[in-house]
Amino acid sequence: MKTIEKIEKEDIKNLNFNKREVLSTNVEIKKRWNELFRAQALGNLLQSKVNITFETADERIFMVYSTIWAVGQEFITLKGGVHIPVNAVLEVD
Repeated sequence: MKTIEKIEKEDIKNLNFNKREVLSTNVEIKKRWNELFRAQALGNLLQSKVNITFETADERIFMVYSTIWAVGQEFITLKGGVHIPVNAVLEVD
């Protein structure tokens, strides 16, 4: 298993992402959507932060602790206007 590196949300803008899907099954993808929408509700209602684990174009894995403000078709928006492609998200906890 790869090492998970912690990152500050302000540093995410310096990363590059692939267009490919990081999850391998439809069940995992559906679970991710559920986790993202739950985290968005927690962020908007309670300003709760979550751990978001994601993969970059160079196949490094990062984790950021932040509030998810919005979930779109292609990107999630974190507090401060930082965006992560949905297809790069491995897990939301």
